[in-house]
Amino acid sequence: MIATLSPAERATLATTLPDWHPVPERDALRRRFAFRDFSEAWGFMNRVALLAEQQDHHPEWSNVWNRVEIVLTTHDAGGLSARDLRLAAAIDALLR
Repeated sequence: MIATLSPAERATLATTLPDWHPVPERDALRRRFAFRDFSEAWGFMNRVALLAEQQDHHPEWSNVWNRVEIVLTTHDAGGLSARDLRLAAAIDALLR
């Protein structure tokens, strides 16, 4: 079984993933993105989809025109795991 994050790992989230925020009603992280237009947002989602497939870890997400919202949690673990942190960091790297 996949382990959820320890309290020590959770304590580092604000510095290691500063643009990701806890989802109050569940053990998950959320980040919202805004792009110039729908095509740019869709292109970003395509790149994230490739990362997710490589990592075999798939986000919950939504897209409305130029906005994308991504929520990460590990359903098999019942909350946040190291898998979520790896995917969030890889997603952030797409924007550098």
